Amino acid sequence: MDFQLPAEDDPRRLAVREWLHAHPHPGGRALAEAGYVAPHWPAPWGLGADPIHQLIIDDELARAGVQLPMNPMGTGWGGPTILVGGTQAQKDRYLWPMLAGEEFWCQLFSEPGAGSDLANLGTRAVLDGDEFVVNGQKIWTTSAEHSDFGILIARTDPEAPKHKGISYFICPMDLPGIEVRTITEITGGHHFCEVFFTDVRIPAENLVGDLHDGWRLAKVTLGNERVSLSTGGVLWGNGPTGLELIDALRVRGPMADPVLRQQAASVYTEHVILDLIRMRMLTAALKRQEPGAEASIRKLLADEHGQHVMSLARAAIGADAMLTAIADDGYDPERDGRVLTEQGPADALDHPSWYHGFMFSQALTIGGGTFAVQRNIIGERVLGLPRENDATLGMSWSESQRVGSTR
Repeated sequence: MDFQLPAEDDPRRLAVREWLHAHPHPGGRALAEAGYVAPHWPAPWGLGADPIHQLIIDDELARAGVQLPMNPMGTGWGGPTILVGGTQAQKDRYLWPMLAGEEFWCQLFSEPGAGSDLANLGTRAVLDGDEFVVNGQKIWTTSAEHSDFGILIARTDPEAPKHKGISYFICPMDLPGIEVRTITEITGGHHFCEVFFTDVRIPAENLVGDLHDGWRLAKVTLGNERVSLSTGGVLWGNGPTGLELIDALRVRGPMADPVLRQQAASVYTEHVILDLIRMRMLTAALKRQEPGAEASIRKLLADEHGQHVMSLARAAIGADAMLTAIADDGYDPERDGRVLTEQGPADALDHPSWYHGFMFSQALTIGGGTFAVQRNIIGERVLGLPRENDATLGMSWSESQRVGSTR
């Protein structure tokens, strides 16, 4: 197993540094055209980079203080599916502004009655001339209120078996008949939404792939959800890291409370273990091996780690955690999530991300594949326990983990 990134004089590092020297303050379009937004994509949109090359690029951009455009549902989910199933016209129209962060995307998959059993969706799309008329409802759609486009799956053949009669669409979010309602969370924020479709007309040219072939493409979408290859924040890649919390605690001075000291040691240990699992997964990927259940193990550990980090921060802050108010303009984790690093650790625990993070962390073990589903996968694939059959799901727990809990 490899634990270290390539040396400082690695030619791939030098190439990124040379580009950054020529582009000291690159914008989203420049980063996209350089292939640095999605380096694992094929040319011309990416570099066909392997996992280590991706890590090198991430490392060099982070050192230079360069932030990539934020468009996770686009570059992580929708874009790879368009690459696989889209027409050349669709690739030309949507991929460059997606990578540049000029057009923001959301995912229109989950429904109130179709979460883990995603193929049970009820949203209908009926062909009418050169348009599809869509009616139905989606829920847990991240940032729908800010999105220009959404990747949508809808039932186009109600008579077919539920996995067969589904189609995949690119949906402009400004079409008449689309209503977006935000869902207020415990944090006070509302980046989750529910979306209603009432006689929405989507051009037939926005169909991705073949008619009724949407389930295959939906699995491509979820299978290509980009796993963050950098250390990332503890809130699903956003927010601070465990090490940033340790740095902030160190600046505050010695910890007299032995319980807090032990919790801090545990947080550090968890961070190291997660980093080793990440490197193990990278090594497997470089050998063209499936990482197996390591992905579920890391997901399970990472979500609980995020809760431990935020609980320790709240305990270390003390009574101030109940009194500190967030500024009137609110805390946006996508906008402000990395500000801890920019501010430095001296005043990090005074930043509102800790208060937001503690509340948001309660959702970590539910979203993206619940802790119970992850434990079932580990039980089946690592411990060799019998598979749990659930006729209402119509799929194995392993498959439900891959296609469930979508937003």
